[in-house]
Amino acid sequence: MEIIVSDGGSDDDTVAQAHQLRERMRDGLIVLEGPRGRGKQLAAGAAVARGDVLVFLHADCQLHERSMEQMSESDWPTWGGFHQSINDPRWRFRCLEFGNALRVRMTARVFGDQAIFVHRKTYDRVGGFDPVDLMEDVMISRRLRAISWPTLLPGRVRVDPRRWHRRGVIRQTFLNWHIQIAFARGASVDEVKQRYE
Repeated sequence: MEIIVSDGGSDDDTVAQAHQLRERMRDGLIVLEGPRGRGKQLAAGAAVARGDVLVFLHADCQLHERSMEQMSESDWPTWGGFHQSINDPRWRFRCLEFGNALRVRMTARVFGDQAIFVHRKTYDRVGGFDPVDLMEDVMISRRLRAISWPTLLPGRVRVDPRRWHRRGVIRQTFLNWHIQIAFARGASVDEVKQRYE
């Protein structure tokens, strides 16, 4: 298994920690540094990856220890994501998890914090991630669902709740809906980014 850390100018110690980990590992860890923008970071990582299946995981998320087994047991589905476990015990976060899983089933949109996975050939076929700052997961989901509906695996991906803590669950959720609707109606990535920030 190959691990690629693709950093977009973070101001914490992510890169230093990644280099320390690489020194302790014999092989299989690549550290990339590039410009800000999630789509740019994900595309850069995919460009150097050698595997047949790509798994994209945000830095504040953690894969379940059986995630690879789940994909294998499901006969390596074309693309998809995982159920989430948001790291907060309150019931409102269980509602978010349920709603995010329902979104995948109903609209075929897999978000980055659900650990998007995709076969390499399929990723290349749809042109990969757009080099944008935001909405890269929505954009690639739109192209991938034209090939097949995503598979939602049990997971669970552990998700840091800090963005909901910062803005509040209701406010953050409505903001997410607002920018998705605006983007679907033709707003540019830059316009959506201004609303999100």
